[in-house]
Amino acid sequence: MSASSPDTSETRSGHAELNRLLERLGEGDRSALDELLPLVYDELHRIARGQRQRVSGRLTVNTTALVHEAYLKISQGKGQGFADRGHFLAVAATAMRQLLIDEAKRHAAQKRGSGQRPISLESVEVGVDAQAEGLLALDRAMSKLGKMSPRLLRVVECRFFGGLTENETAEVLGITDRTVRRDWVKARAWLALEMGGDGAGDSVASSAS
Repeated sequence: MSASSPDTSETRSGHAELNRLLERLGEGDRSALDELLPLVYDELHRIARGQRQRVSGRLTVNTTALVHEAYLKISQGKGQGFADRGHFLAVAATAMRQLLIDEAKRHAAQKRGSGQRPISLESVEVGVDAQAEGLLALDRAMSKLGKMSPRLLRVVECRFFGGLTENETAEVLGITDRTVRRDWVKARAWLALEMGGDGAGDSVASSAS
């Protein structure tokens, strides 16, 4: 018990500092972002790595580039506040997902011969066409899910894309753990059915509950 106390104390201290910075950010102090990055960098890197592995397949984007592009996107937001660490990570995960979707769209446009040159995220490596199409199919399915139930969409964004726990997702969305669990099962089943066995849909459906 005592051996784990220092780690627990350090974790709580880190979360307290993070929440103070998020509070400053919510009050309009943009300089808090510079202090915030070192505290969340490892978690952002974990989320980015997970998205590359589970969502993009061989449509790969340099993990570090994805982290920095997502962070830049967040920093350019106007008047955005974050309730807590979980909320910030959920927003960051959504930003990363959109960056991957945008890259897949650029790849699809280039394939159609539109004349548009893809804008790379530093060391972007575009893979097999089917992977880009699978990612776009997942995005279309997510959009339909959001129209049917915005809450189910948020649960997927938090649990699958953000890698948040049931408890963290519940805190971000202001619902109970039980509701998160129920919504997560429902959303996974719906996406698997909607995508008809597509690789990206299977990835969501088979992800840990």
